[in-house]
Amino acid sequence: MRVALFSDTYYPQVNGVARTLKRLTDHYEKRRIEYKVFVPDLQEHQSSYPNVYSFTSFPFFLYPECRTAIANPKTIVKQLKDFSPTLIHVTTPLTMGLYGIRGAKKMDIPLVSSYHTHFDIYLNYYKMMWASSLLWKYMKWFYSQADRIFVPSEETRQHLAARGFKDLSIWGRGVDCTAYSPEKRVSGLRVKYNIVKKYILLYVGRLAPEKDLDTLEKTIKHLPVEMKNQIQWIIVGDGPVKKELMEKTKDENVIFTGYVTGDELAEAYASSDLFVFPSASETFGNVILEAFASGLPAIVANRGGVTNIVEHNETGRIAEAHRYQSFIHHIMEMLNDDRLQYMKRNARQMAEKQSWDAIFDELILEFREVGSCRGHNQLYG
Repeated sequence: MRVALFSDTYYPQVNGVARTLKRLTDHYEKRRIEYKVFVPDLQEHQSSYPNVYSFTSFPFFLYPECRTAIANPKTIVKQLKDFSPTLIHVTTPLTMGLYGIRGAKKMDIPLVSSYHTHFDIYLNYYKMMWASSLLWKYMKWFYSQADRIFVPSEETRQHLAARGFKDLSIWGRGVDCTAYSPEKRVSGLRVKYNIVKKYILLYVGRLAPEKDLDTLEKTIKHLPVEMKNQIQWIIVGDGPVKKELMEKTKDENVIFTGYVTGDELAEAYASSDLFVFPSASETFGNVILEAFASGLPAIVANRGGVTNIVEHNETGRIAEAHRYQSFIHHIMEMLNDDRLQYMKRNARQMAEKQSWDAIFDELILEFREVGSCRGHNQLYG
């Protein structure tokens, strides 16, 4: 089996899609599956990464982490023919995805796609709802080219099915329960940032409008004084609204760490008391599983893929999307709830069931099935 992966974001970028795809290609190596990655140039010396072809690019305006590539289609087809893939996998509906579709048609080989981002929901945050119908027409055309469309959650499957998308299959997400663990809880986080408050509340994610950070900011500001004085907020991540959010919360107990990875990120999760994530635009929400693996219950919005992860009153709470009053209500109840330790245990146990190996092996089986249905029996080789 030889897979050509086309994406507009990839390692070493820091976002959920890039990290998931890097894990996928790592799994290919583990299973001795040959692969090539076709991506925009994401950083200087990108070409030094093995199995990666990169092309001149510029940032995509709705999501700068995804880049729009400019390449000669004939060059890509030649590279594909040299590699001779048995299946092409396109992951983003930008230019690299289009090159992947063209390559699959030229070579008459199976094509699968994966859906990672609710760009239609993003339009509302960027005041571009006028483009919604055009976007959906394009998205339906793009994904209709694939033999199968993989989505990360049941919520996302229903979201697309309601729009008439066919051949939808769920490709879930996992978490490394060794990298993220309650055992990573250390006093170092409090020492590093001189934290003396009783509780630490954590947000991890991109600092951008579609994460509904307006709700987070209002939640921070409007907590009752007696509770506010007991809470230290830590916001991990970066993005276009970071400066604005810092300005709006400058008089509050908020620490901005910027992007954090590895043990430092794992320690931030494990050393916190609650994970607060107001985004209503997620197709899944990888950070929720990372929090759970760290024994950290989450408060999330009642929209998007996060609703398929958090079980209300068991592994966290589900608040009303865009309503800071609801998030405040659940924060106060959870911090004063004897069930908090129970939820921490449940969150960890739920994460332990999400094995990346099992999830990727199931995906590979489906890839082979797609090839078999198309009569490409070499996929079983």
